[in-house]
Amino acid sequence: MTAILVLHGPNLNLLGDREPQHYGHCTLAEIDGALTDLGAAAGYRVITHQSNAEHELVDTIQRCEADAVGFIVLNPAAFTHTSVALRDALAAVDLPFIEVHLSNVHRREPFRTKSYFSDIALGVISGFGAQSYELAMQAAIHYLDEQDSEAPRGHS
Repeated sequence: MTAILVLHGPNLNLLGDREPQHYGHCTLAEIDGALTDLGAAAGYRVITHQSNAEHELVDTIQRCEADAVGFIVLNPAAFTHTSVALRDALAAVDLPFIEVHLSNVHRREPFRTKSYFSDIALGVISGFGAQSYELAMQAAIHYLDEQDSEAPRGHS
């Protein structure tokens, strides 16, 4: 079964309490639960992982082949603006991914508009709170379903 990896960057473990004016009141567990249910309903296994450590996120991306990951939903959080290592890991695995942000980064501090991922992402969803993740998951499912329907079929 194809998996969708949902990868959360630093400080997202504090969702629900951390700056709710920017990030909302949903906890990371609530977001992960909703995404797991959404993926399962469509026939996909969902793997979620959050880390404050860049190397752990890189390691998780590098395991994508072993974990049968077909798509990545990524909220790099603060690493959006700093991490060449995560960018290189994503390029190395060559999987489609969507960059997600809970807040609208373009309505915040100017440094937040620089992303090391947007130009290589399939798309970017930003500014809809926890719904940003759900929109990304829906897009990932649609993408994978479309790829599956276009796959060559054997002859009987």
